[in-house]
Amino acid sequence: MKTLLLMRHAKSSWKHPDLPDQDRPLNKRGEKDAPHMGKYLREKKLVPDVILASPVKRVTQTVDGMLEKLNYKGKVEYIDSLYLAEPSSYLSTLQVVDDKFEKVMVVGHNPGLEGLLQILSGKVESLPTAAVAQLVLPIEHWADLAEGTRGELVVRVKPRDLK
Repeated sequence: MKTLLLMRHAKSSWKHPDLPDQDRPLNKRGEKDAPHMGKYLREKKLVPDVILASPVKRVTQTVDGMLEKLNYKGKVEYIDSLYLAEPSSYLSTLQVVDDKFEKVMVVGHNPGLEGLLQILSGKVESLPTAAVAQLVLPIEHWADLAEGTRGELVVRVKPRDLK
């Protein structure tokens, strides 16, 4: 069994509409929510073995904020193809993860993350900003992950659930 943690980036700012999408930062709420989610994950013993993330500013800031409280000692891999990725791109990325990693976190964007969550859980669930979903997958090897894989959605938590 493998564990997959899906996290959508925290709330981003639209204050500067002239900024390219990749350069949009978090807003104040996003800056507060990311560390809260890191603390939650640490307390629930959901610290991943590896983090895979989109390389855009709002995602890197989300990861940095989460790491403030997560007590994560591993590597963060920023992967260009995860920027606004479709579910199939997330699957392809996960299929090449080293099997030594039992618990993998992906930090990215909707609608692709929600689509991946629905494909793997069989449930229509939203993934609002800074939310995390934990899926337990009936696979021993990441290479076996496919659209037909049906995992168990163990928890879906939003920042406002923690207040």
